[in-house]
Amino acid sequence: MPRRIIQTDQAPAAIGPYAQAVHAGDLVFISGQIPLDPITMELVPADIDTQTRRVFDNLRQVCLAAGGDLEDICKLTIFLTDLGHFATVNAIMTEYFQGATPARAAVGVRELPKAAMVEIEAIMSFADRG
Repeated sequence: MPRRIIQTDQAPAAIGPYAQAVHAGDLVFISGQIPLDPITMELVPADIDTQTRRVFDNLRQVCLAAGGDLEDICKLTIFLTDLGHFATVNAIMTEYFQGATPARAAVGVRELPKAAMVEIEAIMSFADRG
């Protein structure tokens, strides 16, 4: 089955040699999103609330470009430079995922690209659509 590259101007362009997302079979693999404004490609203000919301908004735009939305995400991996922000990210996540939440891992890391505080990658599935 051929792979299809997903690209949208509504989310930040890749800052390296990778695709925003790749659609393969019933799955869409979404590259890690950091809190970049898709228009300016600049990091949004350095507070965890603003950065986390920007990341989820970027993820939503990639999902939409692939023909789905956040509710189609079955797995998230969240990278945080400070695990003290875990509860804040959880609270914001509940605003974006109502009902069935995806499987998830949260990982503490020393640093992220462009000095972001949070990065999230996702796997979206169309398997339950028939």
